[in-house]
Amino acid sequence: MPKRTRAGVLTALAAAGLVLGTALAAPAGAATQAPGFLSAKDLPPHSTSSWTAGPVTTGVPEEVEVDTCLSMALGGGQDTWYRDFRTDLDTTARQVSVELSSVSAAKGRFSRLNQDINSCPAWIEEADPEIEVTLKDYGTLPVEEGAHVYGLHTETSWGATDIRLLSVGRDGTTVTVVDWGQMGDFADAPVKAFKKTTTTAVNKLH
Repeated sequence: MPKRTRAGVLTALAAAGLVLGTALAAPAGAATQAPGFLSAKDLPPHSTSSWTAGPVTTGVPEEVEVDTCLSMALGGGQDTWYRDFRTDLDTTARQVSVELSSVSAAKGRFSRLNQDINSCPAWIEEADPEIEVTLKDYGTLPVEEGAHVYGLHTETSWGATDIRLLSVGRDGTTVTVVDWGQMGDFADAPVKAFKKTTTTAVNKLH
C-alpha cells in the first residue's frame, strides 16, 4: 500500500501529556515576551471531538522547518513561538508567531508568507508529480494591520485527499500564521469558523 503523503499538511502530535502553561525558556538574544496565542476554545468546533492545546513553545517545530508552504519564511525560528492543537481524530492545527525588529520588517515577512502560500501548489507538484494541489483565496480580514485566509487541497494519485486552511495576520511588528488541516476536501473546510479563529488570533497578539 502506498504511504499516504500530506505534502506539508500538519502532522498529528507525537508527544503525549503536554502540560498547558509551560514556562518558556527564551534563547539568548530572543525577545523575552511571547505574543498572545489562541486557546483550544478558539479553534473551529469539531463535530465529534474537543480540541486540546499544547504549550506555547519557543522556536519552530520540525514540521514547519520542512513545510513546503511555510519553511522559507518561518524556518529560522528566531524570536518565534508556536502552539500545537489536536483533536482525538485526524484534525490538527498550529499557530506560529514571529516578532520582527520593526514594522517594516513585519510588513516584509507578512508579504513573503502570502507569496509563499500562493506559490506553494506549484512547489508541491514540482516536488511530487503524484500530488495535485488546488489553492483557494478566501480573501482578507479587517483586523489590526490585516489578515489573509487561504484553502489548500491536496490529492494523491492513489486517492488520499487532505484539506488545509492557512491564514497570515499582522499586528504591528508581530506576524502570526494559523494552520488547520484534516482529511477531506474544500467541502469539509470550516472557512467561516476559521476566519473567526484568525481574527481572534490577531487580536490576541497584543
